[in-house]
Amino acid sequence: MIKNCASYIFILFPAVIFSQTKSFVEKKDSLMPGITTSIPFTIENNFSENKIYKLSVETSNQNIVPILAKGEIEISSGEKSVYLVPVKIASETPQGTYKITLYGTEKKTGDQFSNDFEFVISGNRKLLLTALNAPEFVRAGETIISTFLLKNNGNFKENLILESKNAVIDQNISLMLSPDEQKIITVSKKTSPDLGKNESQNIILSVYSREHPKENLSAYASVKIISVKPSEEDVFHRLPVFASLAFTGMENRGDYQNGFQGEIYGKGSLDKENKNLIEFHAVTKNPVEFNSFMKYEEYFVNYKRENVFIHLGDKNYSSSFLTEYSRYGRGAEVRIDIKKISFGGFYNHPRFFREIQDEFNVYSKFKIAKESEITAGYLYKIPRKDNTVLSFTNFRLDSDAQLPYVTGKFKLNKNIEVSGEISYSKTQKTEGNAFMMQTVANFNKISGNVMYMRTSPQYAGYFNNTSTFNGTLQYRVSKKVDLLANFVQDAKNFQRDTLFLAAPYRKYLQYGILYRYAKKGSFSVFNGFQRYEDRLMPKEFDYKEQFFRISIDQQLGIFQFNAEGQFGKTKNYLLNFSGNSSFYTANIGFEKFRTSFNIYGSYAVTSRYQMQNQKQVYYGARILSRISQKTSFSLFYQNNYMPEEYFADRNLFEVLFHQEIFQGHEFDLSGRYTLQRGELGNKDFIFSLRYTARLNIPTQKTADYTSLSGTISNLGVKKVEGIRVLLGHYLSVTDKNGNFDFKNVIPGDYILEIDRSTTDINDISDISLPASLQLTNKENVFNFGLTGAAGIQGKIEYSENTQSNFIGLSNKKDHKKKENIIIEASNGNQIYRKIVMIGENFDFTYLRPGEWKVKVYRNGLDKKYKIPIESFDLTLNPSEIKKVIINVIKQQSEIKYQQESIKVTYNEIKK
Repeated sequence: MIKNCASYIFILFPAVIFSQTKSFVEKKDSLMPGITTSIPFTIENNFSENKIYKLSVETSNQNIVPILAKGEIEISSGEKSVYLVPVKIASETPQGTYKITLYGTEKKTGDQFSNDFEFVISGNRKLLLTALNAPEFVRAGETIISTFLLKNNGNFKENLILESKNAVIDQNISLMLSPDEQKIITVSKKTSPDLGKNESQNIILSVYSREHPKENLSAYASVKIISVKPSEEDVFHRLPVFASLAFTGMENRGDYQNGFQGEIYGKGSLDKENKNLIEFHAVTKNPVEFNSFMKYEEYFVNYKRENVFIHLGDKNYSSSFLTEYSRYGRGAEVRIDIKKISFGGFYNHPRFFREIQDEFNVYSKFKIAKESEITAGYLYKIPRKDNTVLSFTNFRLDSDAQLPYVTGKFKLNKNIEVSGEISYSKTQKTEGNAFMMQTVANFNKISGNVMYMRTSPQYAGYFNNTSTFNGTLQYRVSKKVDLLANFVQDAKNFQRDTLFLAAPYRKYLQYGILYRYAKKGSFSVFNGFQRYEDRLMPKEFDYKEQFFRISIDQQLGIFQFNAEGQFGKTKNYLLNFSGNSSFYTANIGFEKFRTSFNIYGSYAVTSRYQMQNQKQVYYGARILSRISQKTSFSLFYQNNYMPEEYFADRNLFEVLFHQEIFQGHEFDLSGRYTLQRGELGNKDFIFSLRYTARLNIPTQKTADYTSLSGTISNLGVKKVEGIRVLLGHYLSVTDKNGNFDFKNVIPGDYILEIDRSTTDINDISDISLPASLQLTNKENVFNFGLTGAAGIQGKIEYSENTQSNFIGLSNKKDHKKKENIIIEASNGNQIYRKIVMIGENFDFTYLRPGEWKVKVYRNGLDKKYKIPIESFDLTLNPSEIKKVIINVIKQQSEIKYQQESIKVTYNEIKK
């Protein structure tokens, strides 16, 4: 028996180290599943005579099998001996603590003993994720269905999460997978039917454990999408243009006006290299008085090529912030860029500012660094001789004005940017100056900006005899708390165009705190003062107010809610009295059924206007619905507006309807009740019906038409006549000889395929179809043939090798689980896979004749199963069915004994 023990020492040499370096009984040792090892037991003979013991072994789990279940050992008097029990630990043995018990019975006396050895089976995390099946091609608009195999080859239960960032997982994304358990995961993705070009898409599946979210596995399947609605590519490069005709009618302050207005607009490149860019716009004279709800008469064209920009026509011309901030007029502008230097200028004849007849501007810009530059310029203004128009300043040009200026923008570092401008003006009688400075800073916790501008009384620029100061500051105390402050002081005097009214003069300061109490909820409190003054005469308001404001924003499900309350003390300079002003507002919005809803309400008791404690109620609603991709509808209503908003056109009631009749053709219908700028109570009605055509005007011929011809050869099929051949959206039908032809084809990449409904059910092409073709030559030829489809049939045959040299090993068959393997058939271009249970049949049908390889993947199959042949090379002839037998053998490991015995004993050292 000692001979047997010694044999195992050399056969299972890791166990020798194990037995010599570990404590034998008390310490728990960690082992990996799927190994064969030896467990050491110490047996001591404390008697005066030699002892012979009969030994037997039991384990606490059926996955741990003792190779020597019974044995015998002789121990001399006063000696200790190590008895090694070889065991096989199955790979599916769960993680945990296990016990092996050694029982001994003395041959002569019958005395018995037992000895336990505890050890730990470590966790073995081993997940397998592989793509199983996916279509090679699908048509645009169809759903890609791809399957993946997920298997737990580890020895403990996994709590897994499935994820796909570009597709939908067709089952629960959270699953528990026991050891050796597998799942087939189906992932689908709906493709867009409007795909303009053929393209490939990857369907990606990822899996990770809840306990180990960073250790994830990914697998993908690549599928080619065939466009069924290819984009209108042709041999011309085209410029997108839209043209519209509108009929507008308006009840304008009691006078009804109507008429037609045409518009054309285009923007794009004149060549396929996008070197020559152009933009043009033409709107005919408006039939009714202009307001912000319709377009004003305008004509312009822009051209840009590399470093040259040219503009002719109407636009907002601007030289600099101080000299001419924004002056709408008719003229021309040019700019030339040469490396770091730019220079240019413009001529402008203002259309809505009667004080200026003409103005000329030239400038030069130097780029110091990526975000730093200096500009020097000169503006020349020529006044109108009959200048009697009221402006927002008492200054009038007495003669031609000259305004040199210098501007600069400097990025000091990644956190601070500084910009500014200085300017000087001179006329025959006056001189003036102006300057502006602005700083923007962004740091980790604090950010803000400040701008100051001042102009002298005789300055002849856009601003005059005024100053302004604006600033904001934000300090992020934490992720949830921000401290905020901002100050605004408007410029009082400026040369604004007369097309629109000026907003009231404002001066206000507010400071407060914002607290984000939830991911979708915030609360803010502000304190401050504000000064509002009407710029028109007679004035409707002129007041200063100290206020305290509190507001809350909260999203609950689909509902977005906002509520605000403001309380203030108002000094009314218009009527010289003081009083209180309180405002309460609420706004709720949500979106459902492709429609957004928003409802607004406000109640105020103020002392800002003509009466003390004047009550005001404002309410309104908006509905915006996208009924379909071609149809949309919106409805808006608001009962009134605050007097401070008099400078703008305001909607009281609005209905808009948009309908696309067919591609590139649409119409819009609108109707509105409005308060025009300057009006506080007189409502006007305006309606419009507009038709729009979206055109693509050819600007450059990019290629010549090409053609494709070919022949479908008969390789043993019934017929090759009447087969529908598809090339993108082109169609051809073969003649009796299998010839097909495509004329006037636009050059490009195409997918060629045949309509299988026009062939016999078992006919298959001798090449992979659909096939990708690149048609660039004037004439192209593509030939292929039709033959009979082949197939593979097979069976997984199972057998057991019962010959064994194990002593005491149980020969019971393990029917605890049903094993399976993956069978793959591939011809180099196409791959098909199936999961097949051991003992079952399988087949692959509709295969293209030729060389095929059948491979067997173990799919985590236990090592005790052997597959003698794992690969088969097959030659499939037309209409042939090849049979394959795959053998799986359950085998036992053979133990060979050493000729000489080795005795393992030791004497206890007495202290």
